[in-house]
Amino acid sequence: MARLKLHMAGNCSLVDVRAALLVGCSVVALGGCAVGPDFKRPVTPAIPRYTQAPTPAATQAVHAVDGAAQSFDTGKDVAGAWWTLFRSPRLSALIGAALRQNPSLEAAQQTLHQAQETTLAAKGAWFPQLSAGLNRQRQELSAAEAGLHGAGETFSVYTAQVGVNYTFDVWGQTQRTVEADAAQAEYQRFQLEGAVNMLAANTATSVINAAALQAEIAAETQLVAAERRLLDVVRQQFELGGATGTDVATQEAQLANTEALVVPLQTQLTQARDQLAAYLGRAPSAAEIPAVALDELTLPGALPVSLPSQLVAQRPDIRASEAQLHTATAQVGVAVANRLPQLTLSAFVGSAPAQIGQLFTPGNGIWSVTNQVAGPLFQGGTLLHQQRAAVAAMRAAAANYQNTVVTAFQNVADVLTALSQDALALQANQDAERAAARSLSLAQEQYGAGGVSYLTVLTAQTQYQNAVIGLIRARAARYTDTVALFAALGGGWWNRNDAAPPPEGLIRSLLP
Repeated sequence: MARLKLHMAGNCSLVDVRAALLVGCSVVALGGCAVGPDFKRPVTPAIPRYTQAPTPAATQAVHAVDGAAQSFDTGKDVAGAWWTLFRSPRLSALIGAALRQNPSLEAAQQTLHQAQETTLAAKGAWFPQLSAGLNRQRQELSAAEAGLHGAGETFSVYTAQVGVNYTFDVWGQTQRTVEADAAQAEYQRFQLEGAVNMLAANTATSVINAAALQAEIAAETQLVAAERRLLDVVRQQFELGGATGTDVATQEAQLANTEALVVPLQTQLTQARDQLAAYLGRAPSAAEIPAVALDELTLPGALPVSLPSQLVAQRPDIRASEAQLHTATAQVGVAVANRLPQLTLSAFVGSAPAQIGQLFTPGNGIWSVTNQVAGPLFQGGTLLHQQRAAVAAMRAAAANYQNTVVTAFQNVADVLTALSQDALALQANQDAERAAARSLSLAQEQYGAGGVSYLTVLTAQTQYQNAVIGLIRARAARYTDTVALFAALGGGWWNRNDAAPPPEGLIRSLLP
């Protein structure tokens, strides 16, 4: 590092001081020149829809519980508290408690606060750095040094001074640093919004899954009771000679298998409730989680479908990825500025008397003004390769942004396709359940009359059991996929009272 110093002190006049200050201040006019690339928001993808085939206006209505049609309202905004559309006070209460109490959100909020304070700290470099000091020095000069005979001279020196130091942002290094820190704060902001979005969606999904598990357990319990009754019939038939011992043993095994199916369902239900407790920021033993049944949920009839051009402004992960690209772009400017000379102005004024009472009296004043221009001459290629690394990081961030956008579009497309098929799946499972119920009822009646073998009854039992569980899961899928759509569209954070609104005109500026 070669440094050129112009040091003015001693007998310099006040005119010299003013001249030095004028030279430094004249450089401020160059402060608007920030080297490196300026960030430009990525172009919004010009695609008309998410799926390859046009999204239907509505799903098919089916004759089943939760079989009402759901309409797709293109361009409709996502509600901030979308979970209230399910019209379940207990579901809304659980999500509200999770958003208030989950410790991961508190960590994200504090990380955002840290990033914001870091940005404010970086802005301090735009202002002169002032310092003040008071010093007392006791020393002795030798007689020879002082030109005296005999003992040396002992004396004290008191020094009080105020100093100022300022580095002119000639190449915009400070500007780019602040820009990078501000973009990082924006990244943390959307990390927080994404965490809120996923916490609400995960909590809702866990509630629905727990409700479905409760319904499956209830259905299996009813099947156990029915199979016990059938076992009694088989035993009576065996006593009358109408059934074999094999039939009795087979029905006993069927009953045991059905009872065994309840155990893992109960385990899954307990684990689902434990997961809910974690979302609420509580230990499972300390959480009081109300049970929510599928029957108390209402399937939202109108579903928003944001335009693809709006999605890039709504999805927290896309906005966070955009902020990372902004950070990486600004860091290129910092790396370029590190290779250029820097101009620093330092000055101090003070007093240095022999007695403390003589501070700031005539004849004891001291001052100094220093202009320094320093720039790198040879660093072994370090700064050059740091700049190239920053450029590579910017290009990687641009690629990551594009990947995030593509993944987001895929996410929405997958959910829209699933919602379109959920109604058909519900209809198929409803038909299968009704047919299996009729088949089982007829098989039991005919078996009691000796018209069919026990194998027919056993087959009908298995089909009905599978159909009942399939119907419950098809009902739950309509709810969980509806939750997934709200989450895939960004969760409506811009419509929540607790979320900071986007910059004025931001969404409109992203529209084609």
